[in-house]
Amino acid sequence: MSATNDREPVTVIGLGPMGRAMAAAMMRAGHPVTVWNRTPGRADGLVAQGATRAASPAAAVAGGELIVLSLTDYPAMYDILGPVAGLLAGKTLVNLSSDTPDASREAAQWAAKHGAAFVTGGVMVPAPAVGGPGAYVFYSGPQDVFALHEPALKVIGEPKYLGADPGLAQLFYQAHLDVFLTALSSLLHATALVTAAGVPAAEFLPGALDTLTGIPTMIGDGLELARELEAGEHPGDLSTALMMGATADHILRTSTQAGVDIELPTAVKSHYDRAIAAGHGTRNWTALYEVIKAGG
Repeated sequence: MSATNDREPVTVIGLGPMGRAMAAAMMRAGHPVTVWNRTPGRADGLVAQGATRAASPAAAVAGGELIVLSLTDYPAMYDILGPVAGLLAGKTLVNLSSDTPDASREAAQWAAKHGAAFVTGGVMVPAPAVGGPGAYVFYSGPQDVFALHEPALKVIGEPKYLGADPGLAQLFYQAHLDVFLTALSSLLHATALVTAAGVPAAEFLPGALDTLTGIPTMIGDGLELARELEAGEHPGDLSTALMMGATADHILRTSTQAGVDIELPTAVKSHYDRAIAAGHGTRNWTALYEVIKAGG
């Protein structure tokens, strides 16, 4: 760090929309930023704002102790840093790319073999929201390493540290996106269902979004639901698997008759069918958890 700037230097490798947003946020916060991307032109806007363009991965690694990766997946990290792995000793890699928890654990071992510390992260907002209100990021890995670089990482979004296991951040990231992606698919499927009947999408989507945002009111803040799932309690005094399963069947039949894709409603109905077959028909819809969970 220079005498005139006590902000930690940061290298950002990978300049898709997310990488560019993170690098820009770091610069706004006063961090000296070095950037590298396979397609050099993606760095032009950042360089115009004051970032240093690295001519090679080796030069990028030399830009500072903290190296933030924003890539398509973890194999891209090996492709880029593998040839310069001998330069990684003493560096901290913070990989904010998407992959599996096991890929994160394997990457941590790879980094350690080359003398580098490794922290996994998952950014839980789209690129335009990086560095803004409500932005947050899951992290896992060595707590002392995370704490050392937390002031710089806070610039991206509120850090949520989960523990030493490097796979935890990816686990939470993928689990949250499981909810998100399924909801997006359901929204598009439902829109296709009504537009197949000649109803304009604009007459449907605002109300559908109200249904999504109203789910917490229906099921609570998640704490009681978590307790019931962990305890295997599914009282069945309101929405039973049989009742909800009948609705799932009606959605599938309506989709079939409308000629829209039936993969999603078929999958949902299969959960109810299997729960009912397992004897959970008169229990709450949450009994689906018993056939969905590992070993179920």
